[in-house]
Amino acid sequence: MKISFENPEKVNGLLTLTVEEADYADKVRKKLNEYARKANVPGFRPGHVPMSLIKRQFGASVKVDEINKLLGEELYKYIRENNIQMLGEPLPSEKQVPQDLEGAGPYEFIFDIAVAPEFKIELTGKDTIPYYEIQVDDKLIDQQVSMFASRNGHYDKADEYDADKHDRLVGDLRELDEEGNTKEGGITVSGASIMPQYMKEDAQKFLFDGAKPGDIITFNPKKAYPDNDAEVAALLKLKKEEVADLTADFSYQVTEISRYVSAPVDQKLFDNVFGEGNVKSEEEFRARIAEGLKAQLAADSEYRFLLDVRKYAEEKVGELTFPEALLKRVMISNNKDKGEEYVEKNFEGSIRELKWHLIKEQLVTANGIKIDDSDVKNVAVEAARAQFAQYGMNDVPDEYLQNYADEMIKKRENVDGLVDRAIDRKLTAALKNVVKMDVKSISIDDFNKLMSE
Repeated sequence: MKISFENPEKVNGLLTLTVEEADYADKVRKKLNEYARKANVPGFRPGHVPMSLIKRQFGASVKVDEINKLLGEELYKYIRENNIQMLGEPLPSEKQVPQDLEGAGPYEFIFDIAVAPEFKIELTGKDTIPYYEIQVDDKLIDQQVSMFASRNGHYDKADEYDADKHDRLVGDLRELDEEGNTKEGGITVSGASIMPQYMKEDAQKFLFDGAKPGDIITFNPKKAYPDNDAEVAALLKLKKEEVADLTADFSYQVTEISRYVSAPVDQKLFDNVFGEGNVKSEEEFRARIAEGLKAQLAADSEYRFLLDVRKYAEEKVGELTFPEALLKRVMISNNKDKGEEYVEKNFEGSIRELKWHLIKEQLVTANGIKIDDSDVKNVAVEAARAQFAQYGMNDVPDEYLQNYADEMIKKRENVDGLVDRAIDRKLTAALKNVVKMDVKSISIDDFNKLMSE
């Protein structure tokens, strides 16, 4: 097989493969012999079907299959052996002339290859990158204490509804007719739970102010939750389509008012958050919270550091020339269900991500970073720990975290993201020892403002 590669524009490659009969003849012959041994053709014993009949019946399809396999193998072998940094997949060239594979060869196949632009990025101690250390102050700890107390709170009965205290009402709903009377055969719901403070229409919301058990309030669910038939349907225990044309007012007789009360900061709260007996005083409780916050905020600091590395490296590399027309064809090929409009809308963003991907590849190689299964598992465990922490579960046993992480890794859609995070973690650690860090102490509020810019 003859292979040639043209790349005069550096980023738009043209790969030509010329297939001769000698390249595929032996493989076709072997495949046809296999067919002959296994073919079940009426009038012939197995293994005694004439080769002429086998060739007539299967020859063309076997030939096409073997040529296609040969093309794929040789194309990627050539790209690999010649260190061509291909972007995306090869595409049949617009210069391709139709080939009659049933006729005699040779056959010429031409592929367009999107090639990564050439550049060099190196970071050293001469490069300065900001690093933001987020302060764990009393205000932040107080917020966490309040959050844990709130998560472990409970409802008490109240005598009067107060929206500011996030009270919950329980009562009976009855549909009214045009004259304001209970509609015969109308919609009724017993024990309906309502939190008026979340209603979207103020006029409806204020109808509940100062309500007490036994009070009857007339309101309109569709007005209370405009353009939200799902909310109305949930309140009335109906299907969404059943409330589409509903306009009626409803009476609501309050039977109970519940007020959410945060848990006291005591031993029971300490045990619920960090496990029984692990924390024995408020001072220890706050210290454990501070410890957790430091770990969490350190991860946020490192995430920001990598963002700043990216910005710095992209500016240092400068503008890169990409084979845009060809990459758009690649994107269209990979997003056939979304079309050209989707590609045009997302192309610039994809190029930005591609540029960073190429830069990061060089930085990873330069710093000798390699990822193994244990790195991916560690990232999965940390992701599991963070996920449980969001729900106030800070004392999940390691065995449970390990099992949860194993389940995450089994799902193919999770693996790529976990690998990327493992690479980012190692790259961040390596670059912190390479570049000069401009360390800045910052409050959580200022850090959040920085991240929102």
